[in-house]
Amino acid sequence: MASLRDIKKRIDSTSKMKKITKAMEMVSASKMNKAEQNAKAFVPYSEKMQEVVASIAKHTDATHPMLQKREVKKTGYIAITADSGLAGAYNANVLRHLNNTIQKNHSSSDEYTVIAIGRMAVDFCKKRNFPVAKSIIGLPDQPSFAFIKDIASETVQMYSDQEIDKLVIIYNHYVSAISQVVTTNQLLPIENMDTTTGSSSQYEYEPGEEEILAVLLPQYAESLIYGSLLDAKASEHAARMTAMKSASDNASDLIDDLSLSYNRARQAAITQEITEIVGGASALE
Repeated sequence: MASLRDIKKRIDSTSKMKKITKAMEMVSASKMNKAEQNAKAFVPYSEKMQEVVASIAKHTDATHPMLQKREVKKTGYIAITADSGLAGAYNANVLRHLNNTIQKNHSSSDEYTVIAIGRMAVDFCKKRNFPVAKSIIGLPDQPSFAFIKDIASETVQMYSDQEIDKLVIIYNHYVSAISQVVTTNQLLPIENMDTTTGSSSQYEYEPGEEEILAVLLPQYAESLIYGSLLDAKASEHAARMTAMKSASDNASDLIDDLSLSYNRARQAAITQEITEIVGGASALE
């Protein structure tokens, strides 16, 4: 049985760890609220951009390579993870889904490439020798579009240059503070654009539909990447908050168990001392 001193040390160390995890939980909760607001605030812009693009694409004769399917010789995968752990299964779920998708759909590394966003994705791909076309680490907790504009535009340009024939993004979609779902979306070619609101008569195009699509479609694809990143960041902070809350709760349970063991050991020691005193007094009589 552990000594009183050992048990006391474990209680003290666990209590200190609980303070750390509790503080991290509160910090993540604050970041999650801000990230959730950012993700929701971006939705109206994305929806309006989609409405305009869909209206041009479906109600005119204008065409663009980003709207047309072609033979898929190479697929690009954008994987969004965090730069660090301590977020439960947040990173593992995305990377497992990425690995399973690659193993299922490809027999050669020439058939795909990865655009890794986040240190965990970069390290994962390096360990498994996945081809990485582009990567970025050190994302801020509340990323601005300017921070990821280069990698977003370069990724879209890869499709335009026919370096890849399909672009897929894998990330954690934010459902609620306690629920995040791994989501896979095809970004390019652009499909299934809804035009339930508005009609082509709402807009007059100058200089023309073809020219406008040439400008809008790359911006739209980049906005989809940025919107997914905002969504993923909200999920990351939520997952870390939940993980730290679980750690704090587990620490509390461990402290209770250790305190019970400490009290029992202390009671046993006191009883032993009393027994020895009584035994010594009896021997002197």
